[in-house]
Amino acid sequence: QVQLVESGGGLVQAGGSLRLSCAASGRLLSTYVMAWFLQAPGKEREFIAGISWSGGSTDYADSVKGRFTVSRDNAKNTVYLQMNGLKPEDTAVYYCAARRYTSVLVRTQSAYGYWGQGTQVTVSS
Repeated sequence: QVQLVESGGGLVQAGGSLRLSCAASGRLLSTYVMAWFLQAPGKEREFIAGISWSGGSTDYADSVKGRFTVSRDNAKNTVYLQMNGLKPEDTAVYYCAARRYTSVLVRTQSAYGYWGQGTQVTVSS
């Protein structure tokens, strides 16, 4: 069992940057595929970025491609989401998620068995 805790959210002006962190405890993250999802008010949770065990493969939703970067430091048991060029429409609760026993990076949230509690990101115009 792995426990995930996100941090780094907050209020930022449009065009600004934030770096979210997802720290894991309980098990080493090195055998988990990791992903970030967001849930905007009144909307479904959606995939925005994912990263493979080694960090060698990444995947991004079109809405964040070129602005967000997902990375991981397995030695620190932490995954990051660097968010640049933030827009008001990026305002949401951001969640990290973990998927074990497979090396396949997917976008389907039901494939991820472990979730953090979320961190709020608010982008003002």
